[in-house]
Amino acid sequence: MRNGGRSVRLILGSGSPRRLELLAQLGAVPDEVRPPDVDETPLKGELPRDYCRRIARAKAGAISVEDGDLALCADTTVALGRRILGKPEGAGEAAAFLFALSGRRHRVITAIAVKTADHFLERDVVTAVRFKRITDEEVNAYLATGDWQGKAGGYAIQGPAGAFIPWIQGSFSAVMGLPVCETAQLLRAAGYRIGAAQ
Repeated sequence: MRNGGRSVRLILGSGSPRRLELLAQLGAVPDEVRPPDVDETPLKGELPRDYCRRIARAKAGAISVEDGDLALCADTTVALGRRILGKPEGAGEAAAFLFALSGRRHRVITAIAVKTADHFLERDVVTAVRFKRITDEEVNAYLATGDWQGKAGGYAIQGPAGAFIPWIQGSFSAVMGLPVCETAQLLRAAGYRIGAAQ
């Protein structure tokens, strides 16, 4: 796409359809979607925010860019205290995550990284989320939807699990996987003109 008087190629380093939708809110359409292959295993004793930043940085680092390319990568992590709740491996682990979150507050951390041939910018956004107390019946009904699959912490706020969340403090779009406001700021700082700045 022509951007700022020159050709800038936006590469989205994520296969998440939610991130595509959130980018579209900014009027930004990636020229290429290139999810990097990165080991997302937490390091021993690694804190959730440090982990999330490291993974976003690693994703951006795994994407080669040339002059005129801009790569955008992100990682979203659900943190219950110091514990990282990743993507559940099965319905049993998803249920365990949901019951651990039930009636409690937790944090959702989304780190974003923007990389060009000569710039590397990063930011993270932390949102507090509270789950209501959820019953066995509610968990079983939710698991049956399959919406927990591939979701950090076993849930997506924009899906059926939204019924479990009476309160958040922070960025709704960050909990979805891409903080729209902060992403726009980083893209502009990297020279990518979006929205009203066109």
